[in-house]
Amino acid sequence: MKIKTSITLSKHVLEMIDRRSHDFNSRSEFIEEAAKSFLASLARSEADRRDLEIINRNADKLNAEAVNVLDYQTPL
Repeated sequence: MKIKTSITLSKHVLEMIDRRSHDFNSRSEFIEEAAKSFLASLARSEADRRDLEIINRNADKLNAEAVNVLDYQTPL
């Protein structure tokens, strides 16, 4: 379902949209796709941040396990 809304953009941004929107049916479609892409990027960044927090929280344990595994390797 589409909901009609109104936004205010600078003239410069609107001109850039118009130059790039030839592959879309309308400015609205272009702006919706741009917003979806930006929102997906934000979600990926948030997930990456959470993953990094988990890794950092467990870094000492993970590093100890890695050293332990390396101790089992036969020297070349």
